[in-house]
Amino acid sequence: MRDRMLAAAAALIALLAAGPLAAQDLVKKGEYVFHAAGCKGCHTDVATKGPPLAGGRALKTPFGTFYSPNITKDPTHGIGSWSDADFVKAVKGGVDKQGRHLFPAFPFPSYAGMTDDDAKAIKAYIFSLPAVDKPNKPHDVSAPFSWRIAAWGWQLLFFKGPAAPPPPSGASEEIKRGHYLATALGHCGECHTPRNQLGVLDLSRHLGGNPTGPGGRIPNITPDKTGIDKYSLDDLITVLDTGMTLDGDVLGGEMTEVVEETTSKLTPEDRKALATYLKAIPPVFMEPRKK
Repeated sequence: MRDRMLAAAAALIALLAAGPLAAQDLVKKGEYVFHAAGCKGCHTDVATKGPPLAGGRALKTPFGTFYSPNITKDPTHGIGSWSDADFVKAVKGGVDKQGRHLFPAFPFPSYAGMTDDDAKAIKAYIFSLPAVDKPNKPHDVSAPFSWRIAAWGWQLLFFKGPAAPPPPSGASEEIKRGHYLATALGHCGECHTPRNQLGVLDLSRHLGGNPTGPGGRIPNITPDKTGIDKYSLDDLITVLDTGMTLDGDVLGGEMTEVVEETTSKLTPEDRKALATYLKAIPPVFMEPRKK
């Protein structure tokens, strides 16, 4: 009897100790996925040195300017009252806790390819950070594009699943990992793929550059002569790690932030997988800039 009681007590102690440890592991994983998914940049108003993840960052589009929401754990203005299921549904399905359809300025079409476990890990990490009591800023978008029913209609017509072609045929596990990093987490196509007049990505020109992207012309990152053809695999890994280009220059604009907050924080293995994927996809020719 005494031996059984001691064994039961030891098992209980181990179980209690495993709970906090498992939670810590989830937060640690979430921090990595959080950076890989670029959450901080979009949800922080860096122009006014706003609090991290408190929203207010302007995203200019052909339809008007959208402002990112507060995603801290604040229960009033943030997502503090959201369950894991609420979070996954918003991130991957484009519908928030209140049942409102999100505008595709938020890259849920790309995040749809994310695993539920990775989405939940991101939430765990966000909830480990301080809450910020900051109201959300209304979008500066004219009707009808500002109407939630327009977002519902857009999703009904165009949101059919992850907004990316599958990995190349016969892809290695490394290339499949790179595909996941580029398309589901890094959502590279949201900027580097052209869109039609309704904001729908042209997947036939996946990552082939966007002449009218956020902030201007977005470069081609396929292995075409108008893209990254001249970059070796090692060159591309260096760019993702440091932002240094073959010309001895550094990436500017929003890519500076992408390198600082996302690609430089990947493990060397993941950075190599991402570069390997970009070198393996079909080349897309990008029309030169009109003079």
